[in-house]
Amino acid sequence: MNRCAEHPRGDPCLLLPEWAQAQIATLQSQLAEREAELKRRELKIHQLTLELAHHRRIRFGAKSEVLGAEQRELFLDSRAEDEAAILAELEQQRAARPARQAKRTGRHPLPAALPRIEHRHEPASCTCGTCGAGLVKIGEDISEQLDVEPARFFVHRHIRPQYACRRCETVTAAPVPASLIDGGLAAPGLHAWILIQKYLDHLPLYRIEKISERHGAPIARSTLAQWVGQLGLAPQPLVDRLSTLLKRGQVLHSDETPVQQLDPGQGKTRRAYLWAYRSNELEGAAPIVVFDYQASRSGQHARDFLQGWQGRLMVDDYGGYKELFRQGVTELACLAHCRRKFFDLHAAHPHPVAEEALRRIAELYAIEAQARDADATVRLALRQQEALPRLGDLHGWLCAKRRVAADGTGLARAIDYSLKRWPAILRYVESGQLPIDNNPIENAIRPICLGRRNWLFVGSERAGQRAAAIQSLLATASLNGLEPYAWLRSTLEKLPVWPHSRIDELLPLGSRVIDVDATSKDVIDTRIIPR
Repeated sequence: MNRCAEHPRGDPCLLLPEWAQAQIATLQSQLAEREAELKRRELKIHQLTLELAHHRRIRFGAKSEVLGAEQRELFLDSRAEDEAAILAELEQQRAARPARQAKRTGRHPLPAALPRIEHRHEPASCTCGTCGAGLVKIGEDISEQLDVEPARFFVHRHIRPQYACRRCETVTAAPVPASLIDGGLAAPGLHAWILIQKYLDHLPLYRIEKISERHGAPIARSTLAQWVGQLGLAPQPLVDRLSTLLKRGQVLHSDETPVQQLDPGQGKTRRAYLWAYRSNELEGAAPIVVFDYQASRSGQHARDFLQGWQGRLMVDDYGGYKELFRQGVTELACLAHCRRKFFDLHAAHPHPVAEEALRRIAELYAIEAQARDADATVRLALRQQEALPRLGDLHGWLCAKRRVAADGTGLARAIDYSLKRWPAILRYVESGQLPIDNNPIENAIRPICLGRRNWLFVGSERAGQRAAAIQSLLATASLNGLEPYAWLRSTLEKLPVWPHSRIDELLPLGSRVIDVDATSKDVIDTRIIPR
């Protein structure tokens, strides 16, 4: 046995022919390639498994990201000790305080604002059925049932007597009030009902046509389409005003969702986008939502809408917003998006690291819940004292877990998403008026996403812009506690003769309007004052 010159310590190495060494090198190279391919396939399988579990949960399972009861129990430290301590404290409190009246259980009473129709049910006889003596009323048993009356079509018949003056030969009659559609067949109430059905309840026109026909007042779909097209232009000044007031806020939410738009030339649909912007509810102003329909997802649309606005913008990690941040807008990152990455990983199959991340993030949301009804000063103090140390611990823990996580895995991607956006995530603790996540704008978009299953696609870009305008008004009305139909009907009645200088009084901001200086056409004081 010969020794190889490459091993000075004398390790045995058989001298092989060159062809054998070349064959061994080839086999080793093939083995390395197969191991790399196997690793890639295992990683791909892991990614697809995670994605499949996510889509199955979205389609078949609960849509909420709230963990199940068995998972929540994992987050309760020293549960038995805490229960014993709580029970002991309750016994002490019960001994020291007088007994309280038991909380009433059962269904909630029907809203007092609903109209009541009384039905009095008297006994068949006013005499006692046993002895024949007269009955004396000693009380009443009152029960209530909720009922509904479907859409009821009726006709307003306007009669305007005409009076003539024989001396000057003139005719006098009451003037015909202005209308959004001159000489139209429909009253403002019907116009409002159609818009609510189409844009709030997401019913296509052919379904509205069937409803009207079923109730004995058939309205052709072509007539409905004509009314919707004409009515869609009327509220645009209100939407423009809402956009102006929205951009007076120092903090905004933004998001976008895809919609299908009909492409007649191609005989199919193409993707367009509904951009959404919402005011910050922690600033105390009246909530405003504005939708902006655009043909693409280009970040230029956001820059055009927010042109000249400088503030803090809460968004997801979409790259279309990055140019805004280079132009002076400050980025705020959504903690709920970070949580969602770990939740999807844990929902696919139990993962201890993802579970711990969810527990730590839950602590941050618990702190926010404590300050939900507090003012900005109290919220800031609580964030600085409670949330900031936990965020520091969470960052250090994520960094440590990332060093041992394999690249490309679901855990690595979830951690990388959070670490990449960490400076923007951390900013919310700098003030008591900054939001922790982008959930408010997602909640505003959600009804539209659900409605897509009804209308499937938008007929044209103009139709999409019309829908965005009307949905902006209806969504803002709902956020301000207004009943959308009642507000829209009243507004459609007033719009034809309403002066533009008083446009703020028509905005769907509830009992709050914007204080306007009479010497200026623009708002100079954005304080909210009672109407």
